[in-house]
Amino acid sequence: MKELHSNNPKALILRQKMQFAMSGFRDRMGFHDFDPKDFEVVPVRVTIPELDSVFNDYRIVHISDIHMGQWISSKRIKGVVSLVNQQKPDLVAITGDSVSYLADEPVLDMLRSLEGLKPHDATISVMGNHDHWMGAAKIRKVMDESGIVDLENDVYTLKRGDASLHIAGVDSVTLNQHDLGQVLHRMPEEGPAILLAHEPDFADTSAATGRFSLQLSGHSHGGQVVIPGFGTPFRGSNFKKYPLGMYRVGDMLQYTNRGLGTNVFWFRINCPPEITVLKLHN
Repeated sequence: MKELHSNNPKALILRQKMQFAMSGFRDRMGFHDFDPKDFEVVPVRVTIPELDSVFNDYRIVHISDIHMGQWISSKRIKGVVSLVNQQKPDLVAITGDSVSYLADEPVLDMLRSLEGLKPHDATISVMGNHDHWMGAAKIRKVMDESGIVDLENDVYTLKRGDASLHIAGVDSVTLNQHDLGQVLHRMPEEGPAILLAHEPDFADTSAATGRFSLQLSGHSHGGQVVIPGFGTPFRGSNFKKYPLGMYRVGDMLQYTNRGLGTNVFWFRINCPPEITVLKLHN
């Protein structure tokens, strides 16, 4: 597949310089240590009526928007991996933007820390717009070497005896790399399905198919700023409607994770980094 890059090279170079400078400042000042109190573990109960009882209490730990090398340092990502493993996941789902504006060797080394994830079944991921801007091929290579399954418009089927649960993924909607038709073509007719899509507003499209019980997304960072009683005032392309938390879209549930990292501005207000623990029930 053709490599995609930012359509504004000057802006990208400026942000790369900002990331490099801010990362250096972070490390010189010692602001890179992992503190579990910085992260919120959010339990979510998800009811899927079609789910076979053998999958009751199936546990999916969902993380997103790591943006390696910005606020997320080497120490922080290793701490996150440990915190995820403490949740005893059956499956780990990563919904894109694992890198930000740099994908040099130090950042790729941080990405390799994800090989420490220890779910019962698998760690699966989809790409986000930043992953493509920084070179999806090399990021996929590191993910593959780390034992992570990339769902590039594909389907991963979990089996328990005769029962099935399908986990599907679409590539970046922002960069028009998604192919939902291919996903549906590859999807077995029997068994409930969950879709990973980096961009949450894609839920309007996926819900309309009637094939998915749940979509998991990121992209928004929850807006990074949340005003109590109002929500986030910061909404952008593909996260205007579903910026954070749970929504019902037709007959499908949409869950938008607030992400782990930050982008450009390294702060959050009332919007802590999130590790979501979804327990499935029928």
